[in-house]
Amino acid sequence: MWLSFQIALQFLTIIPVSYASASDQQLGRSLVFYPVIGLIIGLILSGLVSVLPVSYSLLSAALLLTAWVLLTGGLHIDGLADSADAWLGGIGNKQRTLEIMKDPAAGPIAVVVLALSLLIKLALLEIVISSGETSALIWSIILARTAMPLLFLTTNYVRPNGIGAVLKQYLPVKQVKWMLLITIVIALFCLGFTPLLLGLIVFLLLRYTMEHRLDGFTGDTAGAMVELLEISFLLFLILF
Repeated sequence: MWLSFQIALQFLTIIPVSYASASDQQLGRSLVFYPVIGLIIGLILSGLVSVLPVSYSLLSAALLLTAWVLLTGGLHIDGLADSADAWLGGIGNKQRTLEIMKDPAAGPIAVVVLALSLLIKLALLEIVISSGETSALIWSIILARTAMPLLFLTTNYVRPNGIGAVLKQYLPVKQVKWMLLITIVIALFCLGFTPLLLGLIVFLLLRYTMEHRLDGFTGDTAGAMVELLEISFLLFLILF
């Protein structure tokens, strides 16, 4: 299990981790630790909030956002950019959508979507810094990453190979279900019902969109989902 934790930490952050090798089963089990990695990311960023000047909240929010992107290696932002390009360029054509996602070049729609998402995050982070309520930041990161195993559990992975296919094939269903149950119970106790319900609605809408266009999901659309859920949960937790 420790190796699976290391795999998750290496995949979701830039924190240096070294291990000899990993089996497909250990890769699959790494999904169980996604909420824990979210907690680690959240605590690191929360610690940064405590030393940033509140009097310069906009500057502090920009620094916090930069740290957030750097800590995660821009992994999910890349997925959002690829998905945005593919969704516009591949309208009505599943295969064309999948092909565009593989193109490393970013089109105009990707730039616009990324700019808007980062601006919204910046505004939300300024509120977090001004209010000092870092729990919303921590929980938004945890819950967005908890949605990844849920997506793998409930949705078809459309590409025949790659790490996503391995994660889907070797997903430890029982362990993931227990992880989801424990995370949801703790979140309900800490946050209440409303933000979780709203976040679930966003998840279901995103999942429906993937199913409707692709008959499932890819690594890019999963990354886009995490990015959009981070924004959604952060917004809901600030408002409610």
